[in-house]
Amino acid sequence: MKKSFIETKPESHFPIQNLPYGIFKVTGQRPRVGTAIGDYVLDLSLIEQAGLLDGTGVEGKNIFSSPSLNPFMALGRSVWSSVRSKLQYLLDENTSILRDDNNFRVQAFHRMEDVTMLLPAEIGDYTDFYASKEHATNVGTMFRGKDNALMPNWTHLPIGYHGRASSIVPSGTPVRRPLGQRKPKDSDYPVFGPCTQLDFELEIGWFIGPGNNLGEPIPVQQAEDHVFGLVLVNDWSARDIQAWEYQPLGPFLAKNFATSISPWVLPLEALEPFRTAGPKQEPEPLPYLQQGKNGSFTINLEVYLTPENTGKETRITKTNFNYMYWSIAQQVAHHTITGCNIRPGDMQASGTISGPHREERGSMLELSWRGTQPVQLNGGGERSWIEDGDTLTISGWCQGDGYRIGFGEVSGQILPAHSETNVTGNEAAVKI
Repeated sequence: MKKSFIETKPESHFPIQNLPYGIFKVTGQRPRVGTAIGDYVLDLSLIEQAGLLDGTGVEGKNIFSSPSLNPFMALGRSVWSSVRSKLQYLLDENTSILRDDNNFRVQAFHRMEDVTMLLPAEIGDYTDFYASKEHATNVGTMFRGKDNALMPNWTHLPIGYHGRASSIVPSGTPVRRPLGQRKPKDSDYPVFGPCTQLDFELEIGWFIGPGNNLGEPIPVQQAEDHVFGLVLVNDWSARDIQAWEYQPLGPFLAKNFATSISPWVLPLEALEPFRTAGPKQEPEPLPYLQQGKNGSFTINLEVYLTPENTGKETRITKTNFNYMYWSIAQQVAHHTITGCNIRPGDMQASGTISGPHREERGSMLELSWRGTQPVQLNGGGERSWIEDGDTLTISGWCQGDGYRIGFGEVSGQILPAHSETNVTGNEAAVKI
């Protein structure tokens, strides 16, 4: 098994087989591109400036001095693969170039606890899909009954909607409970106030690389060439606000207040050893959605909830990405079949990832079955929905033979809603 001169434990998410990309910042210095190796971040701007990436296609471009990954994403798969191979060579335990240059290593390697991780890209557009059959079935059963759980179009095309890119935030960013309209069951009229059914959604997202020209669809067989890499996503959702607003155009304010993502972007190439077949698709998709090869990946996913000031976390979900009905390639191909142009740095996400068993459900809506079956917490207490002060943490990894390919985590704590007085300027409107 390939090893690095940087020590990595078997449970580390960042061995030499991974090498994800992210944007990091050291106090007093500008943001730039790094890769994760063990407990360290390697400054790729210094590697580039030293000429150690010459011959990969990035020379002379200052790609890794950028405060975003967009310029690198735009270069395409052949350059990504070449850079990745060179980095694996430089970090190999048998390569002396970095291993034996102590002065350069002091400058180029930073311990993870000494850096701040930022958003990895300037995200122009964000599309969120609804690609888990188990999730769609669960939600449909709750709202329409078992016999009408899936809408007639669901097994024919990947359902999606356009989200809000401006409120995508990196892991660790606190999330404030949103205000909005909601309609209580016992009322004929809506009320205004804080969301009372705040939820998480466990998802995987991916960043687009070169993209396509307007009017030119991306064939499903070529779609993965346009995918730079993957991140963990928590698509925070205000269920009571969503229930009142979503007809007829779908979610709006219930989804636009925050979407949290992990800071490290895993190259699609790093996931190749874990490629697998997804669920059988019946009926057979139309030809433009027929991928012709295994399109899923075996990615273990877990969600933990930690109430404020307790330090007691509860694993509330354990599931896998390979349950997803629609593949990444199918979602990209469908997104562009009209000729819609996608661009470097655009982000797409899978929608909630759920499996067939209760403990594999990827949202509180499903876990508590719309609040009727509360989730029991370690140390006492229960949750039907997420409460103020709660921290949600999502982790994900692929398990290899003696190593892991991991995302790290995406985490966020819920802050109380703003006072309605601050919003309306009217004391009489306060109902908190």
